[in-house]
Amino acid sequence: QVQLVESGGGLVQPGGSLRLSCAASGVTLDYYAIGWFRQAPGKEREGVSCSSSDGSTYYADSVKGRFTISRDNAKNTVYLQMNSLKPEDTAIYYCAAARPWCSWDDELYDYWGQGTQVTVSS
Repeated sequence: QVQLVESGGGLVQPGGSLRLSCAASGVTLDYYAIGWFRQAPGKEREGVSCSSSDGSTYYADSVKGRFTISRDNAKNTVYLQMNSLKPEDTAIYYCAAARPWCSWDDELYDYWGQGTQVTVSS
């Protein structure tokens, strides 16, 4: 069965960094766009970043210049490097897979992980 598993979340102070990982099994991510979404308390889920199967990358305005998405196809894993974290980045972060291209519409994603909590607080 297809499974996406996020890891790397935790508690970090403002200005700190975290690297999230999304490891896949039962599916080869080479052929998929991988998106990162987040949901903060009381908020709707929003797109954060996406890595297309052709190598294109996309970022929400709120994270541009701070977050970097990358993939290691040999490990079937996608990463989200998060730098200069702010309290407003606090959310549960999810990775999701869609084929063939990136989208900010979460309904277009076929597979989802269960999320990892990121808390940015002093």
